[in-house]
Amino acid sequence: MFMITVEPDQRVVHYRDGRLVGVLEPGRYRRSRRSRYVPVDVRQQLTQTAPQEALTSDGVSVKVSATVRWAVADAAAFLQAANEPFSFVYLAVQVALREQLAAVEVADLLGSARAGVTEALSGAAVAAGQPLGIAVSDVVIKDVVVPAELRTAYAELVTTKQRAQAQLESARAETAALRSLANGAKLLDDHPALAMLRMIQAAPYGTKIVLGSVPPAEVNAAE
Repeated sequence: MFMITVEPDQRVVHYRDGRLVGVLEPGRYRRSRRSRYVPVDVRQQLTQTAPQEALTSDGVSVKVSATVRWAVADAAAFLQAANEPFSFVYLAVQVALREQLAAVEVADLLGSARAGVTEALSGAAVAAGQPLGIAVSDVVIKDVVVPAELRTAYAELVTTKQRAQAQLESARAETAALRSLANGAKLLDDHPALAMLRMIQAAPYGTKIVLGSVPPAEVNAAE
């Protein structure tokens, strides 16, 4: 009743006669008369913004939502600067997101430009939260929803690319096989003994092979 305990996950703002005295860190303190103690949670929090619908630079309507990771850094400022401090950060993220979407194409938003958009959102959130006692760790784009017909078109494009890649790999493999056969044929032509050895190796089990030279008389008769 005469003591106050501040837990590790909170800070307590101390007022006396309506005036700010200070912020109590974790520990145990003796209560003073005419004082008011307001606890503030300083743990990390995740807040997701509502999907923001906007047009990209190439005229495609998309819906994008973001998630903000933040915590209270200055408990006194958090209580005194605004009635709902995080609403200012929320608005800053929404406005920055709309501006960023208007500057990028939808294909870039789904690929290389996503990191740049995220960085811009984080910068806007940090700037908005600092005077309110809020420390924003980062802002990440959570969902990007594009029109159904565009999703179908992208799926077909990916399928076509994969099919073309498979055909290219098949052609490369066939070319390599033909090149190998050509090199083997040339090698056999240059080395008859090797060709004979290869023929012996390829003959089925039990095949009788007779090696010998053709008599000159038979050669002349054949001519």
